[in-house]
Amino acid sequence: MQPMEEVYQQYAQTVYRYLLSLTRDGDLAEELTQETFYQAIRSSDRFDGGCAVSTWLCAIAKNVLRTYRRKHPETEDVDEQTLFAPSAEAEAASEAGKMELLKQLHALREPYREVMYLRAFGNLSFREIGEVQGKTENWARVTFYRGKELLRKEVEEHE
Repeated sequence: MQPMEEVYQQYAQTVYRYLLSLTRDGDLAEELTQETFYQAIRSSDRFDGGCAVSTWLCAIAKNVLRTYRRKHPETEDVDEQTLFAPSAEAEAASEAGKMELLKQLHALREPYREVMYLRAFGNLSFREIGEVQGKTENWARVTFYRGKELLRKEVEEHE
């Protein structure tokens, strides 16, 4: 594996966007990104190259988030008003109706919601999404497609 400084330079934004898509909180995503890389340094000797580095880091990030939520259970039940309160990230996302898309994505049931977030905001490939979820690339593609169809139907019903 390349030196951790290079790994950080190359993948920090990907991990941050992934965590932002899951938490919708820029400060928390930044904090968890740092913890993710700390954990990655601690376990770098166990990385066997069986998956992409970005996939490995996102899997660590997901575990870091789970640990955080176990220690802070109040963060799992944050209401939608708080999640979409104006922030720098929300203001930037508001262009071209992205806020409306975020609200619609938030309303999707799992696993569609997370797959859509990972694809749209985490910029992960279907293969990477499948690896993060412990599923196949094909499962990720089908789940994404079905999620898009659910969103499309929702938009058609509200027109």
